[in-house]
Amino acid sequence: MHGGNHWGGSLEIVNSNSIAEGFADSNHNRSNNNNNNNNHSSSSSTDDWDRAALHSQRFHHLDETQQSWLLGPKETNKKNRYVDLGCIVVSRKALKWTVASFLIAFLVIGLPVIIAKSLPKHKSAPPSPDDYTLALHKALLFFNAQKSGKLPKNNGIPWRGNSGLSDGNSTTDVKGGLVGGYYDAGDNTKFHFPMSFAMTMLSWSLIEYNHKYQSIGEYDHMRDLIKWGTDYLLLTFNSSATKIDKIYAQVGGSQNGTSEPNDHNCWQRPEDMDYPRPVQTINAGPDLAGEMAAALAAASIVFQDNTAYSRKLVKGAKTVFDFAREGGKRRPYCRGNPFIEPYYNSSGYFDEYMWGAAWLYYATGNVSYLSLATNSGLPKNSKAFYRIPEKGVLSWDNKLPAAMLLLTRFRIFLSPGYPYEDMLRMYHNTTSLTMCSYLEQFHVFNWTRGGMVQLNQGKPQPLQYVANAAFLASLYVDYLNASGAPGFTCGPNFITLAKLRSFATSQIGYILGKNPMKMSYVVGYGKKFPRHVHHRGASIPSDGKKYSCKGGWKWSNNPKPNPHNITGAMVAGPDRFDKFHDVRTNHNYTEPTLAGNAGLVAALASLTTSAGIGIDKNTMFSAIPPLYPQSPPPPPQWKP
Repeated sequence: MHGGNHWGGSLEIVNSNSIAEGFADSNHNRSNNNNNNNNHSSSSSTDDWDRAALHSQRFHHLDETQQSWLLGPKETNKKNRYVDLGCIVVSRKALKWTVASFLIAFLVIGLPVIIAKSLPKHKSAPPSPDDYTLALHKALLFFNAQKSGKLPKNNGIPWRGNSGLSDGNSTTDVKGGLVGGYYDAGDNTKFHFPMSFAMTMLSWSLIEYNHKYQSIGEYDHMRDLIKWGTDYLLLTFNSSATKIDKIYAQVGGSQNGTSEPNDHNCWQRPEDMDYPRPVQTINAGPDLAGEMAAALAAASIVFQDNTAYSRKLVKGAKTVFDFAREGGKRRPYCRGNPFIEPYYNSSGYFDEYMWGAAWLYYATGNVSYLSLATNSGLPKNSKAFYRIPEKGVLSWDNKLPAAMLLLTRFRIFLSPGYPYEDMLRMYHNTTSLTMCSYLEQFHVFNWTRGGMVQLNQGKPQPLQYVANAAFLASLYVDYLNASGAPGFTCGPNFITLAKLRSFATSQIGYILGKNPMKMSYVVGYGKKFPRHVHHRGASIPSDGKKYSCKGGWKWSNNPKPNPHNITGAMVAGPDRFDKFHDVRTNHNYTEPTLAGNAGLVAALASLTTSAGIGIDKNTMFSAIPPLYPQSPPPPPQWKP
């Protein structure tokens, strides 16, 4: 046996002898048909043939059947392991696994998806509101309960009705009188100074956190509350004029030591008032006028989508601020007035100049207001940089910490540069120091053992100051967080944003029930809250009877809980020993106020996270044109 192909190619096994013999037989047959003379030559030995050539020649004449005899049977098993898909050839086993994998994936993933898509769609439930949101819903209702005038049908307080419809009917220059606005506290007096401050605080909160209010469904409610207040404030002066000479500062009230029927000597529901309600008129009052300007200017930003109303508010703010700045009339609005001075006595007006000017700049973009707000005379006369702890406590009387924070916002986000930078930097530094003073580790203010900072030096009615400080601290955290700053410094100490936020949450937590009394100081929030609130309307039952000025006092002295819960009212609060007495006759514990609740609302909105986080940076600056910082003046010429 020999290899049939000695020149390469496929290897064929052949028998050389059989090939030669076969060739010789074939040749012999052909020669028989020819002349017998050739017989001698055709019979020569096959040994003379090249056997390789014979094999090659033989191979070329094989048909497919003959080749199959030589090559043997097809290896069908080997070829069946592959499948020709046209463009590719794949292993049959791999193909089976691939198809099986797709089938399993369809059953595990595809089929459930198809079933889920075919089912009726339901909106996913919103996240559960946190404690701050729940308290915020209630805190806003307090303002509904304090409304004066003809109430809308959707006011939501069933035990309240129309009241004060004759207020200001003696003012001949005000068509319809001074109807509307809000009662201040548990009495039925309308004090315009704290009312204006409350409206400013509500507007500030809504501007900064409008996305939160929208998320929790309170945006329209807040706008309604603000407009109820600003509509009334526009009645208290000639808002259509550009120059005024008087403002109506108060409706109702009383003089100490008198026995005649008035808001303090009578215990009546506001719907049943039948005694005289005098109107207090002022011809000078930069503090009241400055606060009113701030309230109207801030509200104009809230209502910038209502162009006509926003312009009306801006015009009123300008007019009343001009009254505040008028020379020769710069004295406190309450000076010498026995109806105002014992209750809402103003300690100064330079803070209202700074506060009102800042809001007017944001509302108008007029740099003259910014120039006034950063004028060195304002912090000098208001003692803003004197490091007096009380100057860092925000209240209806002291706007300095709020005004400086508001202007610090301007520096953080817009960096106006010269000529405002030096004063803005000082406001910014003072704001940081104010935040430092709130922290217990620096021992600026005393703290109760239960964890409440005593911002009013241990005096009664502390919670309104606590709520305001919590708002300022939380808002400052949001400003720094939005700017990318991780914290601030208190001397050599670095204070993280989380630490300052913790101060705010601890103080609001104290108000909501994390205190030694285990009591929420917000009516209607939690399981334990004040039931004997010092409030005329809430303490008198809706039994269809009208109680006289003196006859209503039986409800003031009644030891039973109020027949109506004034939901959302933050009471005055505990004493400096964390003790609280739930008694109606002691207003230092149980009376709520408009200004106090405004601070609470602002603080709660800043802290809630179930309605989103952060602030709206841009709405506040919508009226400010692009800033082009001026070049500082050249240095004075050198003289030898």
